[in-house]
Amino acid sequence: MNETNQPAGRTGGFTTFLPRVVIPSLAVILGVTVVCGLLPETAAAAMSAIQNFIFEKFSWFYIISVSVFTFFLLLVACSRFGRIKLGDDDSEPEYSFFSWIAMLFAAGMGIGLMYFGVAEPLSHFNDPILLQFPVQQRIKYAQMYSIFHWGIHAWAIYAVVGLSLAYFAYRYKLPLALRSAVYPLLKDRINGKIGDLIDIFALCSTFFGLATTLGFGVVQLNAGLENLGIVAESNFTWQSVIVIVFIGAAVLSAISGIGKGVKILSQTNIVIAVLLMLFVLFLGPTVYLLSSFSEGLGFYLGRFLPLTFNTYAYEIDHQSWFTSWTIIFWAWWISWSPFVGLFIAKISKGRTIREFILAVLLLPSIFNALWMTIFGNGAIWADLHSANGALSALAGAPETLLFRFFEEMPLPTVTSLFALAIICVFFITSADSGIYVMNSIATGNHPRAPQWQKVFWGALLAVLSLALLKLGGLAALQTMTLVAALPFTVVMFLFCYSMGKAFVLDEKYHSLKLAGAPFNLSAADWRTRLRRILTVGKKEDVHDYLCNIVRPAFEEIAAELERNGVTASISESDTPFPHVLLTIPHGNLRDFQYGVKITRRKIGDALAAEENLPGIDSEKAYIPETFFPGTRTGYGIRHFSTAELIHDVIRQYERELHLYADPSCQLIVSSPETDPKR
Repeated sequence: MNETNQPAGRTGGFTTFLPRVVIPSLAVILGVTVVCGLLPETAAAAMSAIQNFIFEKFSWFYIISVSVFTFFLLLVACSRFGRIKLGDDDSEPEYSFFSWIAMLFAAGMGIGLMYFGVAEPLSHFNDPILLQFPVQQRIKYAQMYSIFHWGIHAWAIYAVVGLSLAYFAYRYKLPLALRSAVYPLLKDRINGKIGDLIDIFALCSTFFGLATTLGFGVVQLNAGLENLGIVAESNFTWQSVIVIVFIGAAVLSAISGIGKGVKILSQTNIVIAVLLMLFVLFLGPTVYLLSSFSEGLGFYLGRFLPLTFNTYAYEIDHQSWFTSWTIIFWAWWISWSPFVGLFIAKISKGRTIREFILAVLLLPSIFNALWMTIFGNGAIWADLHSANGALSALAGAPETLLFRFFEEMPLPTVTSLFALAIICVFFITSADSGIYVMNSIATGNHPRAPQWQKVFWGALLAVLSLALLKLGGLAALQTMTLVAALPFTVVMFLFCYSMGKAFVLDEKYHSLKLAGAPFNLSAADWRTRLRRILTVGKKEDVHDYLCNIVRPAFEEIAAELERNGVTASISESDTPFPHVLLTIPHGNLRDFQYGVKITRRKIGDALAAEENLPGIDSEKAYIPETFFPGTRTGYGIRHFSTAELIHDVIRQYERELHLYADPSCQLIVSSPETDPKR
């Protein structure tokens, strides 16, 4: 017997893949990989031509889009909508604040910051557009642009996707999928071909973005090992070893579960990264770096608005730099946002919207600004005072710059080993997070996906990444990923529009004060409820609960409706799971349905082993849980008495009728909160 309410189209048993999403996605992934691998130069030339056309004609659109996303989030955070929780009003965060922030860094920063931390500021410092300025001015501009590209605007892109997914998944009980973020616009069609197309795009984008970024990590790891003398030279053999070892470790981490693998690795890595940063700070020009951080941050904030909207329309000589850096970065962030956004949403349940926005926008941005200052300005200072321009000469080889910079510091071998450790863990956490997200998209966020599917995504990622590295097709794939950012930018505008509408409705619902008062328990009720709290139900106990509590409650409601001229029906079935369902039919409106089913839940080992409570099997604990036919998830009610259950049904029915009655609420007339047929 299938004991989970799975959406139509899911397979069970051996696999939980959604064929209509996975098969087209694999066809695209394999097809693009074959073309980029067998015809790398032709593919790169074609993709580059398309990219150049987009950047030439639509650079302004990228600038306007990122500006809108940034100010939309800031306005929402400062508005009354900021107090809305990503989940039920009484939900609490699943992870501690430190764990949450650490995982944000691991997914959204990762290899990129290690790769560009020294390379980008040095590149700006030596760019021809800044050579006309004095050295001090060049340093300030190099620092400012680096902070700009890794700061608030970049994280606003991730935050838009993450917030929309978390809001509709945890507040409206929709699946944690990109299609859910446009539910107010598409309604039932999110479960059709349009929703499938969105998920196919997300799956392909995640795979391609992850493959290209891990390519950066492989090259930098190989360069670091060569710099330390661990390997003789950078070649495909060592790159293959790196990919196999670290993606293998990522698969093992993914199998252990997101709450264990990524959490532990992320916490460890953020500590190591901070230690490395402090090492460079205190053994380098400490006062200079701290002073430049303060001044550089002020320089950036003072030019925040000009930077936000600047398209260099009047500085033709800046256009090449502008598209090569700012536009490339915005496209890169957008192309990665389905992956990072899904991951951020997964770990953010229970946070308020204000907490989510301010933390995601500000904390990583401040850390990145500090990182870019210490490593970037530190490298420029070393280049001017000790390296005699040797670092600037390597600006075209960013994978080696970090390790060459450490040679200008005390204990270069120690710092290089620390850096390698950080890159290794970022490599694993990025791949781990990507495997989780890809499997989540491919299964429709199925809660019981078999572990072999995670192994499958890890193996596919390793094999295809190695094929592209060997055949030279990684550059073409990276360019194609950036090209895909343009259509997804339009989708992100739809996310913002959907959130805006839903936020207004959310506030309107709360103003109706339909949440219901706390239950008033009688002397008899509290004893019954206490007995239920002290036991974890066996399946036969829950069957008794359906017969003795749920069925009588539904019969009382149906009888009262009958007295008021409304006919309701009650049905029982064991398919697809044991349940009792109350249906109140309507003519012009959708029928109201409220069901209670038997759900199996895993109980923690500590509770299962508790001697003061009845012994239970941690794998076979059952509870009664509400369900609303379709994609909306229910909630446990094993402590409810008959009167409390009646109260809950009436509360849900009252809420639905109020929303139907308000013309301004037609946005969610068929939402999972008011659409029992979904």
